[in-house]
Amino acid sequence: MTIPDSSGYCYMMENGSIELPCKPEEEKRIVQELTAKAEANLREGNLYYVISSRWFMTWQRYTGKIEGDYPFDGHSIESQFTMPSGIEDRPGPIDNNDIVANGMDNEDDLQLLRTLEEEKDYALVPQEVWDKLFKWYKGGPALPRKMISVGDQQKQFIVEVFPLSLRLIDSGDQSEVIIRLSKKASLHDLYEKICQLKGLDPEKARIWDYFNKQKHTILLSSSQTLEESNLQMDQDILVEVSTDGFGKDYTGNGLQLVPIEPTRSTFSIAGGPNMSNGYSTSNSSNLYQESTLTSTYADMEDGYDGMKPVTGGDRRGLAGLQNLGNTCFMNSALQCLVHTPHLAHYFLQDYSDEINTQNSLGMHGELALSFGELLRKLWSSGRTSVAPRAFKGKLARFAPQFSGYNQHDSQELLAFLLDGLHEDLNRVKQKPYMEINDSDGQPDEEVADGFWRYHKARNDSIIIDICQGQYKSTLVCPVCDKISITFDPFMYLSLPLPSTATRSMTVTVFYGDGSSLPMPFTVTVLKQGCCKDLNQALANVCCLSNDEYLLLAEVYEHRIYQYLENPSEPLATIKDDECIVAYRLPKRDTVLTRIEICHRYLDNERKLFLTPLVTVMEDPQSGADIDLAVSKILAPLRRKVFSTSKTIDSSTETDSPMTSTEDQMNIDSTQLGTTVQSEEETEAAGMSSRDLSFRLCITDDKGYACRPIDKDSPIRPGRLLKFMMEWTEQEHELYDSSYLKDLPEVKRSGFLSKKTKQESISLFSCLDAFLKEEPLGPDDMWYCPRCKEHRQASKKLDLWRLPDVLVFHLKRFSYSRWLKNKLDTYVDFPVENLDISKYVKSKDASEGSHVYELYAISNHYGGLGGGHYSAYCKLIDDNKWYHFDDSHVSPVSESEIKTSAAYVLFYRRVKRNINGTAGEQSEQVVHH
Repeated sequence: MTIPDSSGYCYMMENGSIELPCKPEEEKRIVQELTAKAEANLREGNLYYVISSRWFMTWQRYTGKIEGDYPFDGHSIESQFTMPSGIEDRPGPIDNNDIVANGMDNEDDLQLLRTLEEEKDYALVPQEVWDKLFKWYKGGPALPRKMISVGDQQKQFIVEVFPLSLRLIDSGDQSEVIIRLSKKASLHDLYEKICQLKGLDPEKARIWDYFNKQKHTILLSSSQTLEESNLQMDQDILVEVSTDGFGKDYTGNGLQLVPIEPTRSTFSIAGGPNMSNGYSTSNSSNLYQESTLTSTYADMEDGYDGMKPVTGGDRRGLAGLQNLGNTCFMNSALQCLVHTPHLAHYFLQDYSDEINTQNSLGMHGELALSFGELLRKLWSSGRTSVAPRAFKGKLARFAPQFSGYNQHDSQELLAFLLDGLHEDLNRVKQKPYMEINDSDGQPDEEVADGFWRYHKARNDSIIIDICQGQYKSTLVCPVCDKISITFDPFMYLSLPLPSTATRSMTVTVFYGDGSSLPMPFTVTVLKQGCCKDLNQALANVCCLSNDEYLLLAEVYEHRIYQYLENPSEPLATIKDDECIVAYRLPKRDTVLTRIEICHRYLDNERKLFLTPLVTVMEDPQSGADIDLAVSKILAPLRRKVFSTSKTIDSSTETDSPMTSTEDQMNIDSTQLGTTVQSEEETEAAGMSSRDLSFRLCITDDKGYACRPIDKDSPIRPGRLLKFMMEWTEQEHELYDSSYLKDLPEVKRSGFLSKKTKQESISLFSCLDAFLKEEPLGPDDMWYCPRCKEHRQASKKLDLWRLPDVLVFHLKRFSYSRWLKNKLDTYVDFPVENLDISKYVKSKDASEGSHVYELYAISNHYGGLGGGHYSAYCKLIDDNKWYHFDDSHVSPVSESEIKTSAAYVLFYRRVKRNINGTAGEQSEQVVHH
């Protein structure tokens, strides 16, 4: 391999020369190998480095993102014309200053900006990769972070990008200092760091959990971690120093957390006997006692006094939840569940007998205990806000995906909580195995009842009782018409938002067979549609035949930036200022090779210009085959009269403005060939008789390194081959390149368009979209038992059995490879008398009413990443709505709760009166 002149690569700095031993492709290979090796040996304590995405993406562009071999024979390729264009864009020294909060003022304590998001703002690389990058580029500053293990049941390795930051307050002089440790550090580590910092004798120091500037528990030096002690980001801790030491009251027992003696509660965490000196007087299991102890000591401090009298002026259920660092998503979901009347009634009573500590799918009852304790606090603390530190700690243990301080999705948390609470409270201790048979023509009622009996035999809890329904799923094979019917349970319904808003899109269609000139088409598609919709609209306007298809692509800087081959790719990923093309290609049963042709000037620094062309071939063998394909695809661009030859009959000028492609193809090839060949045989060009009609080079996958080909050059087969056509004056005389210039954008800017009114749809239209029949996606094929093959079956859903609590999740967020998008569509939903009888296919009258009323909403405001969650909840006792915005709770009128921020809707069934009319729900919250 020829290594280019190092002058194109080497940079000098004050601290010496930067070593660059390899090409960009080699850098990429080394980094990939080191990354793969590190990922195969994940363990706690591994060191990773944070790198600014701005710099790292520059490096990625420089080295290229696409993997692939050279598509021609030979072991290597030398760039005989120019160095890859990426070399000019070689990144400078590593620069992390844009992600550091305190700049370079204090290099010993560099902290990252808290608002950073992985991939968007920073990348994480293993230590070995950092060492290589630093060796090649220097720069910095270095931002090392350690890998930790999170989760109890499903352990995961994560890099702790933001260590726990604590504000240490000295009780003597009230001085404050920030200390930072891993949340996996022990309390012993905390004592050691503080005593070293303050010059204290550990025997004479005592550290308090000083959350919200209140003494809660003494943190005794032990192996318990800071996370297990429920210490939160940026919270206060207090250090006290005694000249005589501290009494044995504080250090004489083995507990790590010593609480201030709380006022004794009349009920325990699960509604059982009260606690005395930290031990239960009941005969509950040891695990139950341990969970109760942990909850009592770790939770009792969070703004909660179990025996605080509730005065007449206080309202139960109006306590807010403090934000512990981007936990508004959790607070919103919790308030909706806590204000579910059925759940409030259940957890305010004694539910200890239903705790399932043996369920391997559950959390040994700990999640249910923690949620129950939190619910009791919220219903017993008047308007005093509660800090859900202990619950957040449990969540981090059992659902590590919600750990840390990043924003998450309230619906995803809700799904986890409903499932986790069910498993912790499942009354079935030994799940039986039961055979489920195909419907085989049986009545739907019998099949549905069979599925439901099977489900209830294995799943039976308060969550199943009130939250779980059943829908009918019908699959039809498109080949043999086999019908498969199943009845599946659901906990909530995720409804799409069927948008009626449209957008105009201009796409230029190119003919891959060279049968016509490129033509721009403007089509109207659904704004929230997908590439399949755009493809179909284009196929209609350009009269696509059955044996053709359109290949969509984005063109950027005269290259194909990406092919849009995924039919489900949202059109929202295509911006108005982008240039989209569609290549019209033939459908064949045989495998065809895609030929991609870019253009550049032969002189003028070989800059790229014009629009790339794409055609397909069946098994190209040599350069001559490629030359023929290029000649064919350029045929529509041939000028009628060539300035270098008078052999073409001038009578053609009297014909149509543009001679037909067929006529042009029939021009005497000898005459055309002579014209071209005579130019190429000149001594100035220095070409041999083996050369082609065009100057063609085969390129690598990135389109950088090039090698000229002649008519005998062997072509190694591949699905995609890329070539570069070099234009001289000769080609410009032969072909009118203006048709390949100035691609129109998807939507031309420049004209001020009217601001469209915010789109509004109804909840019923969302239900219709959810239940409509549609084919399965290509990645979700169904195995037909009759055909014995996977088929793209059609699927139809119908509601069969409805729960007492019906939850609708409005699918506002869409995710694709290139884009995360949020829909701010206003959904008009009923607050009262939501009647969905027409959607329920079961005729069983014993199921009850199909009329519902709204009692809670989880809202999401703003965009992705930087949004905010809150909740609207109705207090059933006084029939009033309230806005729960973290710790702030305020009354709100019913007319204000319907907004475009509504994300998850909570409805409860309205009981039927004796006369058959809908009446009030009878379930009420029981006070203690």
